[in-house]
Amino acid sequence: MSPLALKEILKLSVSERVQLAEDIWDSIVASPESLPVTDAQKRELDLRRDAHAKDPASTRSWEEVRADLETEG
Repeated sequence: MSPLALKEILKLSVSERVQLAEDIWDSIVASPESLPVTDAQKRELDLRRDAHAKDPASTRSWEEVRADLETEG
C-alpha cells in the first residue's frame, strides 16, 4: 500500500475505517479458494474430520461455544 493511500485511510473516521476493514474482509472471503491452506492446516482438518466421524457426540455447536465464551468474558 502506498503511503499516500494509508494517509487517506487514516483521515477517515473510526467507523468509516471499521466499515472499510469489513468491506475488505468480505471481498477476501467472497473467494475462499484464493486463500492458501498449508499442508499442516490440511492435516489438522483431516484429523478433526476423522475425530468427528468417530465420535460425533463429542462436538459442540457454535452456539454452545459462543455462550461459554460470553459467560467467561
